[in-house]
Amino acid sequence: MRHGLCVGRYSAVIAIAVLARVGAWYKRQHIDRPKPQHAAVASPVSAVRVRWSIVVLVLLIFSKYFYVASITSYFSFYLIEKFHVSVRTAQLHLFVFLLAMAMGTLFGGPLGDRIGRKRVIWVSILGITPFTLILPYVDLMWVGILTFIIGLILSSAFSAIVVFAQELMPHRFGMISGVFFGVAFGIGGLGAAVLGRVADHTGIGFVYQICAFLPAIGLLAVFLPKMPRTSH
Repeated sequence: MRHGLCVGRYSAVIAIAVLARVGAWYKRQHIDRPKPQHAAVASPVSAVRVRWSIVVLVLLIFSKYFYVASITSYFSFYLIEKFHVSVRTAQLHLFVFLLAMAMGTLFGGPLGDRIGRKRVIWVSILGITPFTLILPYVDLMWVGILTFIIGLILSSAFSAIVVFAQELMPHRFGMISGVFFGVAFGIGGLGAAVLGRVADHTGIGFVYQICAFLPAIGLLAVFLPKMPRTSH
């Protein structure tokens, strides 16, 4: 558990250092270029609703990546402890989850364009709640099936959340992208550290019983405004 705690901390520090170097390079590349003049683009909703909607979206990112941290950091230990499987088998189950996440990320964006980003957010965050709630109580075969479903559905939300936030603040694309990517990576590192400490005191099984309720935060999506469909 303490190994995961250290990995989470060092990963966050490395990510900060890399992004700082990238930012400095980007500034040097563009500092002498004339800034283009853009017409101000108004948000389709009021400023108060924009602020509250951004808070809701950040909380959805929190629930998503805190749960992802519980899987990527400690899922192998959970399988080994509960089902007494080999390290190789545990790693194969983790691979299945990561593969599902890659597939969900790939298809989440086009799906949001087709059916609407708010619907994708609803299904992706709140829709996995039944699967996460029963995950700690099923056998090994169903663990593999459920983790694939959870990874596939859950990962489709990120692009929809970021684009939804950009539509709320169309004049702050760069800021929105930075905030949400920063929160996503930061929550991943923080989640690994917090869950490692909890697992040390209560056991790895208790961690997944608690984390099973995280997707219920998706109920907050009811407070997101209905955005007008854009024509292309």
